[in-house]
Amino acid sequence: MVDISKQALKWISEEYYGMYKFLETIGLERINNCPVPKATTRWTDEYLAKQCGESPISVAVTPNGRADAITRGPDERLYFAEPHVEHMSMAEFLVRLSSGHDSQSTDSEVVYLQSQDGNLFSSTPDVESEFSALSSDVPKDLPFITEALGSPPEAVNLWIGDSRSVTSIHSDPYENIYSVIRGSKTFTVFPPTEGWCMEERIYPHATYERSPETSELTLVPSPSSAPPVRWSSIQDPTDADSLPSEAHPIYITVNAGESLYLPAGWWHYVRQSEMTIAVNYWYDMESRGMSWVWLNLLRGGGKGNSPPPGNEGDEFVDSSDDEED
Repeated sequence: MVDISKQALKWISEEYYGMYKFLETIGLERINNCPVPKATTRWTDEYLAKQCGESPISVAVTPNGRADAITRGPDERLYFAEPHVEHMSMAEFLVRLSSGHDSQSTDSEVVYLQSQDGNLFSSTPDVESEFSALSSDVPKDLPFITEALGSPPEAVNLWIGDSRSVTSIHSDPYENIYSVIRGSKTFTVFPPTEGWCMEERIYPHATYERSPETSELTLVPSPSSAPPVRWSSIQDPTDADSLPSEAHPIYITVNAGESLYLPAGWWHYVRQSEMTIAVNYWYDMESRGMSWVWLNLLRGGGKGNSPPPGNEGDEFVDSSDDEED
């Protein structure tokens, strides 16, 4: 059954490859006029530090720049690793970010502002933003996108990091408008028909925590009661040898002042230049109709067809097909 399903997915991938080469230019749309012009002209380090003042912001900290990624733990098992989160002022964050490139610096940790979930604006009532001081520089929605999709964005997120931070390959159930304010981001993307090429596995969960003895970051496995995570086992999809031959990556660099429309369900891996600031808009997709079923099928999902565990000997039940709240 599994072999037949994979063969069917390979056929779909090849059958629609030509169509997605066309969509490379119309579905993955680069928007030259950045929809956040105030941020593009104002957001220097000095401006951000002054506007945010001493208010604490949530910052992801890792030893290697790979937050929310598959990482080998001290016990040699593979885990889905979430970052350690620290609270600091914007000024402190920017200093730590810039000092990471200083050859004389002893701070080898990587900081990344990636709190997401509507850290600028959220459709959830009574959710207070850590970046309210910057809200006047960023529109709450993009009228032409809102009109096209029929609803306002679910979340608007701020991202600030450097080349040491990498976003591992994944897909989102959102229509994504990604605007670069400073620097540049390079996306490696794959259409939903190649979801099976991402070789998803089921991994135990872990989080980076500070050692009370040394203050160093250590990957700490979560309790066995924590649900496992379904994630791609592909560490670097820019390495052609790590992908099945049927995969067709598309490379798109988005520079300051440009935006990218990334449709829901498209897989993406992201790297960035030395210092990059971006804002993205997540618009919800219709996730209870055929779109959700189709995207899940293309991942190789469905009842009775769960990915294997990421570690030999692990036994997990994949609950990702269950209806979400």
